[in-house]
Amino acid sequence: MLQISRSSNLKIPKKIKIVEKHANSINDTIAIKKGISMAENKKFNDDKIKEKILVEDEDIKLIEKISYNSNDLVVITTAKKLCAYVITITEKSPKRFRGVFVSRMQNYSLDTIEYLLEANFIRMDTSGNKEKREYYQKEAIIKLKLLGYIAMVAESCGCILKKQYKQISIQLSETINLIVAWKKSDDKRYNNK
Repeated sequence: MLQISRSSNLKIPKKIKIVEKHANSINDTIAIKKGISMAENKKFNDDKIKEKILVEDEDIKLIEKISYNSNDLVVITTAKKLCAYVITITEKSPKRFRGVFVSRMQNYSLDTIEYLLEANFIRMDTSGNKEKREYYQKEAIIKLKLLGYIAMVAESCGCILKKQYKQISIQLSETINLIVAWKKSDDKRYNNK
């Protein structure tokens, strides 16, 4: 169970559903691949396919080691995990993409953390401060959407793998949803003053 915050201001579910990697069982996936290879008159090796399916994504294991810190907001920790994942997978990208996709993806994820931290340190005691905080939250969402677009293009060009793009998409949507919940919570708190 995750500790969301010390107060109950954020109305975020305490448990986040775990997304399974495969919708089908291993035997179903092997049967599908076998059927496709037979239709294309290609050779098929059950053992090699099973090994590929069973190999876990080592990059996801790396980001799971980042623990939720009770001093940080959940949204900031989630953004940190996204950033760690992006940096880990882009280090393995082919060199020809490093100038185009890799630097942009890494910069967008780092910018997101920067904006979220800046927003978190602004007190909402005046309307001007509230507007500044909303500005940084909005900028973080924009950077995340740009990261999603660049990741989509990078996947289609072969810079990152399809499973890596899927993981980025899952983490992006989770982070954006948390930022939106944070904004709503701020609005509610400010209007109750």
